[in-house]
Amino acid sequence: MSALPALATPMPERTKSRLLELVKRHGPLTAQDLAQRLDVSVPAARRHLSDLREQELIVCRTERPGGRGRPQHVFTLTDRGEAAFPKTYSTLCVDVLRHIEALFGEGAVLRVLDARNVEVAGRLERELPRSMPLGERVRALAARLDEQGFDTEVEQDGDVWYLVERNCPNLTVARQYPQLCGSELSLYTQVLDVPVHRDRRIACGQGICRYRIG
Repeated sequence: MSALPALATPMPERTKSRLLELVKRHGPLTAQDLAQRLDVSVPAARRHLSDLREQELIVCRTERPGGRGRPQHVFTLTDRGEAAFPKTYSTLCVDVLRHIEALFGEGAVLRVLDARNVEVAGRLERELPRSMPLGERVRALAARLDEQGFDTEVEQDGDVWYLVERNCPNLTVARQYPQLCGSELSLYTQVLDVPVHRDRRIACGQGICRYRIG
């Protein structure tokens, strides 16, 4: 019996992926530019562009070619669209922390993370005032974490809340510098102003990070 052929990526999704690659490499581009490069009709290109805009992967803006002539609608990647392409931020971060540790000692890494916590906590405390009910603050914090790629869920069991992170965008760093996980726990405790305990950790191979709040 012959082997079953591998399932192909649906054509519309392949076209959208190719469209993103074109905008990344050659953007900003008009719908007409993209239709020509993809060998599809302009209306078809616009439909794909509309879908990608709804997913907040691209954005449309108006500009004049060469600074003159009639304005054109062109498409560029959003930050979320840029994030769809490979990055080496984690490797860079690990290298920087390693050099900080080598030059200034292990305590220097923790001081750097503490300084970052002060900055982030100040911003979050303005967005999540303590006058808000705890549940609303937990959900608002989860929304901010989702924007950073943590893929969170919020659960409630009586007066206790659970914040579950199903993805760790900093996993490469956290595995080599567990101080990052400790810093994260301290940040949540400060921002939510209640006891926070972590009973699972992705960096330890447990699949999720789970925080018991309250």
